[in-house]
Amino acid sequence: MELLKGIFQYPFEEMANGPAFLLQVLWEGFVAGTLYSLLALGFVLIFKASGVFNFAQGIMVVFAALSLVGFHAAGLPAYVSLFLALAVMGALAWTVERVVLRKLVNQPDLILFMATIGLSYFLIGFGEFIFGGEPKSMITEELGLPTGSSVIDIFDDIVILQHLDIAAALIAAILVIGLALFFSKTRIGRALRAVADDHQAALSVGISLNQIWAIVWFAAGIVALATGIMWGARSDVSFALQIVALKALPVLILGGFTSVPGAIIGGLIVGFSEKLFEVYWGGLLGGGVEGWFAYVVALIFLLFRPQGLFGEKIIERV
Repeated sequence: MELLKGIFQYPFEEMANGPAFLLQVLWEGFVAGTLYSLLALGFVLIFKASGVFNFAQGIMVVFAALSLVGFHAAGLPAYVSLFLALAVMGALAWTVERVVLRKLVNQPDLILFMATIGLSYFLIGFGEFIFGGEPKSMITEELGLPTGSSVIDIFDDIVILQHLDIAAALIAAILVIGLALFFSKTRIGRALRAVADDHQAALSVGISLNQIWAIVWFAAGIVALATGIMWGARSDVSFALQIVALKALPVLILGGFTSVPGAIIGGLIVGFSEKLFEVYWGGLLGGGVEGWFAYVVALIFLLFRPQGLFGEKIIERV
């Protein structure tokens, strides 16, 4: 509750039961949900291509954001730094495909998962060596992201909309929808689904597994950069930011590990539910409900629909 008092710049107790307060909470839930969807999308893309959970997605978010901030700190303009950060994520995708994934074609999923864990710790060490371990500020204004807030009068009460939150929600929504359409309507998207179903079958019909993996990892890098900018603008950019990526787990469980629409719906469910529960019932549990409520929802969900809302039910013949 103290956190919400800091976020909402108006008398908290007086607004707690009003419709404006409910709208404020729902807006905060929507913004959080779209950002969670963006986080989950990076995991979904790589899982669809390789069938493995990419443990390194969290540190990719941090690495992309630190690259952007680092290039700007070296004296480069903000948008040149943005382009170079994209180039870094492209180089990372190419390197991962060449050095790691190409050697592990048709290996068990556990081997691929362990490879992503190794990649995660390598990027942590490499990132700390290059950028240092201290937190850094995101170049929000230099990128043209809006600051400040707008006040809306509703039923003689007020709702405060942070301009940065509006921009974050719009950018996340555009990126999620754009990637969803790209991978569902294009030839590359169809090739991705073929690779996800069966590596050998995809290779037999002329689909380049290595090319698809490189494209998907680059797309996940783009998502990581956008996520790092949005989350970094709301707080400092540091290696602790990778912990935020763990919030994608309950989103993936709810929506399904292989579904882009599931990442969107799952993120919104988590965003709305944790905000509402924190505000209206969190006081009964001592606060801090947002940190664990989504995992409880995901655990309960696993009991009834383990494949997620939009996930594919796996049927094995014996």
